[in-house]
Amino acid sequence: MKDKITKEKLEKYFDLTSRALNIVKKKIIKGKEKEAEEIISMVSNYLSDAKHFENGGNFVDAFAALNYAHGWLDAGVRLEVFDVDDDKLFTVK
Repeated sequence: MKDKITKEKLEKYFDLTSRALNIVKKKIIKGKEKEAEEIISMVSNYLSDAKHFENGGNFVDAFAALNYAHGWLDAGVRLEVFDVDDDKLFTVK
């Protein structure tokens, strides 16, 4: 069922992005704290939006918000705000 956003798919991506967020919070590169704070705030906001959409039964917008959240994390990794090397959770160089 690749053309449907299911509750299980949302749970998978909530878990993935939440785990990634917890990792980056501990892997902020010295001198990049301000940038990290902004990225972490945006990710948290998008996760909150995703939960709101999910609770309203709007799985499409929930999935979109999760993708934006994780995109912020990947951008932080690529811009060397966070020092991570897990290529399963992040787009690393």
